Amino acid sequence: MHEYSIVQSLLESCEEHARQNESENVTKVIVKIGVLSGVEPDLLQTAFDTFKEKTVCHNAQFIINRQKVVIACLSCDEESTLEKNEFACPKCNSTQVKVIDGEDMYLMSLEIE
Repeated sequence: MHEYSIVQSLLESCEEHARQNESENVTKVIVKIGVLSGVEPDLLQTAFDTFKEKTVCHNAQFIINRQKVVIACLSCDEESTLEKNEFACPKCNSTQVKVIDGEDMYLMSLEIE
């Protein structure tokens, strides 16, 4: 379960941001998780709830935004958001595509008191 190590890193980042802003309380953490990232949102939520105790995030709301796969077609230059994991351009049906979003996880924002 690599979600636990991800949460440990996320909490460390929150601690650092809070320290830089002379705060001891993070009230909201918003992350974006790509559907191809390999991160399981339910496990990430459980890990966050488990490890946030005794950190600056102890009262923080944890919001997970799922990012669908976004591709750029190398044949027709069309950018598309895929509804299914069928890696073909919805406009021209080419399979010559490049994934431009949906593979990563990002800390999008923090709310700090």
